[in-house]
Amino acid sequence: MATNDFKTVAKFSERMPAEILAAMLNDNGIPAGVFGADSSYPSLGYVMPIEVKVNADDFEKALALVPEENRMQE
Repeated sequence: MATNDFKTVAKFSERMPAEILAAMLNDNGIPAGVFGADSSYPSLGYVMPIEVKVNADDFEKALALVPEENRMQE
């Protein structure tokens, strides 16, 4: 699947909250992945955020489960 079929539902500056959200979405039947967390410089999360992405078709359903402070707008 091409990355343009994905939509970002949340952004984080640290990896752990992104992983927790992706796991929660997956547990609720929404395939989700963490993008941008593989830097060898963890502090770069402040410059280049770590994103949780879902399939475009699942965006609205996923957004309803994302905490408001991390939620992306369409």
